[in-house]
Formats: sequence, C-alpha cells, structure tokens
Amino acid sequence: MTFTKTLTAAAAIMSITAGAAFADGHAMNPTVGGAEMSTEMNIVENAMNSPIHTTLVAAVVAADLAETLSGEGPFTVFAPTDDAFAALPEGAVEDLLKPENKDRLTQILTCHVVAADAMSDAIQGMIADDNGKHPVPTVGGCTLQATYTDGMIMLEDEQGRIATVTVADVKQSNGVIHVIDTVLLPSAS
Repeated sequence: MTFTKTLTAAAAIMSITAGAAFADGHAMNPTVGGAEMSTEMNIVENAMNSPIHTTLVAAVVAADLAETLSGEGPFTVFAPTDDAFAALPEGAVEDLLKPENKDRLTQILTCHVVAADAMSDAIQGMIADDNGKHPVPTVGGCTLQATYTDGMIMLEDEQGRIATVTVADVKQSNGVIHVIDTVLLPSAS
C-alpha cells in the first residue's frame, strides 16, 4: 500500500491509542495524530502518513535524509510535531528549508536521531541506572539528556530546551519513533 501526503502547515489533534489489541491478542501500535502506524512500514513512510508531522517530513526531504531514514537502521527518531516546529521563532522553519541552510537543517534533524532501537522501557532503565539523568548521543553529534518525571520521558537539548515524549514506542520496520512536543536544537555555538 502506498501512502502519499500533501504537505500542509495545518496541525491536527494528536490521538493516542494505548493498550489496544488486535483480535489475535497482539498489541496494536499507537496511532499518531489519529493515523495508524504500521510496523511493516519504515520511519519515513509512517511519518508521511502522520497528519501531525508534515513539517518534519518536508524538512527531512529538504535535507535529503529521506533515503537514509528509509534504510535498514535501526533508528530511534524523536519526532517533533507540526506544533513543535510552529513554536520556533517566526520565520525559522522557512529559513531552515532554504537550500543555502541545508547543512544547519541536517544538523538539527540528525540531533533527533539515535543509531539504535531504543524503546521507552529501555530509556527509562538507562535513566534509572544513571541516577535520574542519562546522556543520549545522537547521530548529529548532539548529546541530549533524558530524564523521567511523572510518568513522562523528557529530553533536554544542548540549549536547555525541554521536549516531552507525548507518544512513545511507535514501532517501525527500521526502528522506533517517539513523538515529542519541542524541536531539539544543537548548541548555539
């Protein structure tokens, strides 16, 4: 089945279906923005199906990362929503999508990717093992700090911005997506 998506700036309400099961008893993948996420599709294919990740998909395409993130993996992607991108300063997304800013866009996007298949229970375990704060090195060279508070995994970027995982453990054929509510940024230097 091929999914196509028209890229729009419209944001959608996120819906979470947790703990649901198929008739055969297997756990169902969480929905993202009301869209079903297939474990048979890769990260890019599922992101294209998500109505709340249109800006992320446009950025991945502009940075020429679609082929990489469609590859074998495994990858863990902390996927910011359209609302997360909209919260950046006015004009920031448009500037990042310009061809002359491709290197910076690539750096930002790869600071959301880990070269491993890290489910939330494993992340929580690493946080506990490290006394409440675990460093998460990304493929973009950033180090995020993962914490766990009030049942939520949070990630702090190198600028002190905090992202909360709002939908965890969305399994993909080549890894896992965790939906986050803030765009993570590398250090300002």
